[in-house]
Amino acid sequence: MLIKEYRICMPLTTEEYRVGQLYTISKHSHQESEKGEGVEVVKNEPHEDPVHGPGQFTEKRVHLSSKLPSWARAVTPRIFYITEKAWNYYPYTITADGHSLQCSFLPKFSIYIETKYEDNCGDSENIFHGDKILGDHEVSFLDIAFDEIPERYYRSLEDPRFFSSAKTGRGPLQEGWRQHTKPIMCSYKLVSVKFEVWGLQTRVEQFVHKVIRDILLIGHRQAFAWVDEWCGMTMEEVRRYEQETQEATNELIGLVAPTISVSEVGQPTATHSAPASAPSTPLSDDAPDFLAPPKTRPRKKSAPETLTLPVLRERATTE
Repeated sequence: MLIKEYRICMPLTTEEYRVGQLYTISKHSHQESEKGEGVEVVKNEPHEDPVHGPGQFTEKRVHLSSKLPSWARAVTPRIFYITEKAWNYYPYTITADGHSLQCSFLPKFSIYIETKYEDNCGDSENIFHGDKILGDHEVSFLDIAFDEIPERYYRSLEDPRFFSSAKTGRGPLQEGWRQHTKPIMCSYKLVSVKFEVWGLQTRVEQFVHKVIRDILLIGHRQAFAWVDEWCGMTMEEVRRYEQETQEATNELIGLVAPTISVSEVGQPTATHSAPASAPSTPLSDDAPDFLAPPKTRPRKKSAPETLTLPVLRERATTE
């Protein structure tokens, strides 16, 4: 098992991001879905935990067959999906649990993610102290403005180095922004990846962590770049947006939409801090180094503007 801790700062408060991450997950999932492919929402319902209190449970199937890189499609069945279960006791979140995040045909592969949020610049040490962690783990700071992302996912309008929010006046982000930006918050994510196949375990676990790193960067960049879309929304409004978007997404990928409950429950008073499950981003086409030689390509400087959901957004803000 390979365990790493990622710390991602945002020019937001944890309370603001509570709305922003729900909006971003819903919009991103819809953007990345098409007939037969995408994020199927199976359940979205209130959940009570004896330790963490009231929260929200979601179960999703991320259908990925055509989005897998060519080297992976060669060894996977045509019907391929990852089951993601998440327990959101904001500001503490678990993605997966005892059975972990699993794919449909690799029972020995799993991912487990704990996330805590705090209003600081990522300087809390041992934030997961007391959790059942075996041994030391690597801590990596991810910079949403200056860390590279795969060029095919780059959008100039979502680049925090150039984006400026009309509603909040925040951005663009300059070098060293984490030391002087207010407000600021940090997502602390403890990620465990396990692939129990002799001879491949280390390489596959390292590759999956690289993919997760890219997913985290893309998701947090979008949450900031879309701030003017969700800023000012209440929890009731964002839950309604979430429900309508999920139903539209299930219909888009050609699945019968289940009855989705997205009723909101009160925020717990727990001292934990963290974000909900990260947006599902298409996997990288870059094969791990043991399967294909590395490719060097110049970073794309611009790309078409991302898709928006005007009908859903209008309903969410005017009803």
